[in-house]
Amino acid sequence: MEITIPEAVNQMLQIVKQLQSKYPKKRFTLDGRLVGDIGEVLVEDTYDVKLHEGLQKHHDGITPDGKQVQIKATMQNWLTFPGDHTPDYYLGIKIKPDGTFTEIFNGPGQVAHEAVKNRKPTKTNLHTVSISILERLNEKVYKKDRILRRVTGFKGLRSRLDQLKRSQHEARPWGHRNKINKGRGMFNMLTSTE
Repeated sequence: MEITIPEAVNQMLQIVKQLQSKYPKKRFTLDGRLVGDIGEVLVEDTYDVKLHEGLQKHHDGITPDGKQVQIKATMQNWLTFPGDHTPDYYLGIKIKPDGTFTEIFNGPGQVAHEAVKNRKPTKTNLHTVSISILERLNEKVYKKDRILRRVTGFKGLRSRLDQLKRSQHEARPWGHRNKINKGRGMFNMLTSTE
C-alpha cells in the first residue's frame, strides 16, 4: 500500500500527540533530518527540481537549467541558513500539520543571505532565521529568479504560461511578447471545447 506525504505527516503527528500525552516532559517534535527529507520530496514533487542522489555538500537538487538548489524545511517558525557558504538557490518551506506546505523563500541564495550576513559563525555552521524575515526577503526576489513549479494538467499549463509571461516581461524587452501570445493562442486553440 502506497502512502502519500500528507498521510504520513498526519500519522506521525498523531503518534507525536500520543507520546506527548504519555511523556509530558518531552516535546517529540518532527524536526531535523526527517522533516528535511520530507521537505525535499515535497519540493521535488512541486517544483522543477531533481534531487541529487544521496547527500551532496551545499546543495540538495538541480533545476533543468542547471541551477543548484539548497532546500530547507521546517514545522516551526524558523528555518536554517548555512553559515559556511551561500547556496546558489535557496528554497525554504514550512510543512503544515496536514502535510501540505507554504513556500517561505524561493530565490537566489545571495538574497536570503542578507538575513545572516552580519552574524558570527556558529558551531553547527547553521543560522536560525525567522520565517517572517525570510518572507520579507522573498518579496525582493524577481519572478524570473524563482524556481518554477511543475506543470500538471491543462490548469497547470495555463498557470505556467502566465508565469512565463510575467517573468519574461520583467526580464526582456518588449519584442518577446509575440512568442508568448502565440503560445497562449495555441494553448487556447488546443483546449477549446467548441
